[in-house]
Amino acid sequence: MSGAIASFELSGGAAERQLTHAPYGHVLTNVNVWSPDSRWIVYDVRTVDSVFDGTRIEQVEVATGKVQTLYEAKNGAACGVVTYHPREPKIVFIHGPEHPTPEWSYGMTRRRGAIVDVRRPGAARSLDAMNYAPPFTPGALRGGSHVHVFSPDGAWVSNTYEDEVLARLGAATGEGGDRDFNQRNIAVSVPAPAASGVRVVGSHPRSHDGELFSVVVTRTVNRPKPGSDEISRAFEEGWVGGVSAEGRRSLAFLGNVTARDGREHAEVFLAELPADLTRRGAAPLEGTATRRPAPPAGVGQRRLTFTEERKFRGVGATPRHWLRASPDGTQIAFLMMDEAGVVQLWLVAARGGALRQITRNPSGIASAFTWSPDGHMIAHVMDGGVCVTDVASGATRRLTSANAAPALPLACVFSPDGRHIAFMRSVAHGGGVFTQIFAVAVASRE
Repeated sequence: MSGAIASFELSGGAAERQLTHAPYGHVLTNVNVWSPDSRWIVYDVRTVDSVFDGTRIEQVEVATGKVQTLYEAKNGAACGVVTYHPREPKIVFIHGPEHPTPEWSYGMTRRRGAIVDVRRPGAARSLDAMNYAPPFTPGALRGGSHVHVFSPDGAWVSNTYEDEVLARLGAATGEGGDRDFNQRNIAVSVPAPAASGVRVVGSHPRSHDGELFSVVVTRTVNRPKPGSDEISRAFEEGWVGGVSAEGRRSLAFLGNVTARDGREHAEVFLAELPADLTRRGAAPLEGTATRRPAPPAGVGQRRLTFTEERKFRGVGATPRHWLRASPDGTQIAFLMMDEAGVVQLWLVAARGGALRQITRNPSGIASAFTWSPDGHMIAHVMDGGVCVTDVASGATRRLTSANAAPALPLACVFSPDGRHIAFMRSVAHGGGVFTQIFAVAVASRE
C-alpha cells in the first residue's frame, strides 16, 4: 500500500514529508531504522508502542512512499521493534510466541529475536536460542530478549534480557540469598562456534535453537549495597565505538544503583567486552535453576557517572531514552535534569571523567535521540518539533513546523547519509487517529 507524499518547506529550508498513510499504527524503533543506503525506513504496525499487538514488519521507500511487507507473523504471534543491519540488507526484531496460551503468552520473559534478509521477505530465522528448563545450554538464554541492535560493524547484536526460569520462582521477596531474582540485564549475541548455531535439548516445549551464541554481559545483584557501584537493573544500552585492535567492543548502559540514603536512581555504566564471549567466567554462562546466566570471562563493568550529590540525581527516566555514543566512540550522550529541573542533553567521555552539559534550553528534551553520522549534531524532539542540537555550541534549531501535530517521543533517527531524520506523528485518518512515519530533511549547518 502506498500514497502520495505531502511536502512543505520550512523557514529554515527543510522539507518535511509524511511517508505512510495507511489506517493502522506505524511504530519506529529508537535507532537504526534506515537501510544502509538511506533509501528505506523500517517499522512495525503496533497500535501504539506500549502494546505488543503488531503482526507485520514493513518498510517505506523515502523517495516514493512505496511500502513493502518484509515479514508477517503467523499462528497468533506478534512482532515488532525492528532495526536494520548497518551494512547488509537484513533486519532484526522481536518475535512473540506462536500458538500463545494463557500460560504462555507474550511477555518480557517470553520473546526472542528474529532475523530476516529483506531480499527474501517472509523467511525468519531465530537470532537467540532459548532453553526454558534444565539441562541448560551455553550460548542459549532462558527468557526474553528485546530491542535488538547490531554493533556498528554488524557482527554482534545487543538486547535487553529478562529470565523466565527465575521469574517462575516468584516475586522478589525476602533476602533471596538462595536464588537470583529476575532482573533486566543486557545480553549480546555473537557468531556461534558451530556452523549449526546453538542447539538446545527439548526439555521444555517452548525451548528452541538459535543462529547466534547469546550471553548475558552485565552483572546485577538482588539488593545493591547503598553507596556502592552494584546495580539491580541494566537497561537502555547502546554500542560505543567500533572494534579495537584486540577485538574488544563496548556497550554503554543505564544501571540502577542504591544511594547512601537508600533511594534508587540510574547511572551510566560501560560494559567492556573481550573478543571471545564464548568462554565461561566465574560462573556458568547458561546459569542454573536458581542463578541467572553469568557474564563470560574477561567482561568488565565500569561506572561512568556519579550524580548522587546533584539536586536532581540520576539519569532521567522521562522521556525514555537509550544511551547513544558519538560515531567515534569517545563520548556517550544521555538525558538528565539541570538545576532548574529541565531535561537537557549531557555527555560523558567513554573513558570517564567530568560531565558536560550540551543544551541549556528553557524547554526540555522530549524524546529518544540519535547522532548525525559526522558526530556534529544530535536529533531530538523539543516543544513538539524535531530539532537538531549542535554538539560543539549547544545551539538547537527546529526543523519541523510548529503548526503540525507534535512529533512523538519514541524515535528521532538520523539517516546513515545524514540528510534526513525519521520520526512519528499521530494523524487523523478515516475517523481514527494513527501513528504515521515522517521524514524531514536536515539543512546544512549555518
